[in-house]
Amino acid sequence: MDFKKLLAYQKAFKLAMQIFEITKAFPKEETYALIDQIRRSSRSVNANIAEAYRKRNYPKHFISKLTDADSENSETNVWLDYALECQYISKEKHSDLSNQNIDIGKLINYMINNPGKFGVKVD
Repeated sequence: MDFKKLLAYQKAFKLAMQIFEITKAFPKEETYALIDQIRRSSRSVNANIAEAYRKRNYPKHFISKLTDADSENSETNVWLDYALECQYISKEKHSDLSNQNIDIGKLINYMINNPGKFGVKVD
């Protein structure tokens, strides 16, 4: 199976693209602060999931990369909170994006806790 078929990857990719689109409307003074940070963290979730999947022959590396993905996902949630507090997004948009973020975190944690279901050779 290709990592792009993983549900966690697909949902994280969708969220990263939604974040890319909404941040286009953020103020220019946020370009190197909030915009850059939230785009990087949201995109990093996918990159780490992909790397984890490719390292599934090495259980510790698989889990380590997924832990990185989970950390980046949590960071994205913090930036969403800032976007709400700065009034760059509505409460409804924040709720929608945060709920997606929480779902992605659950999927990543499922992968961490069940590596054998993703082709990892567990002892």
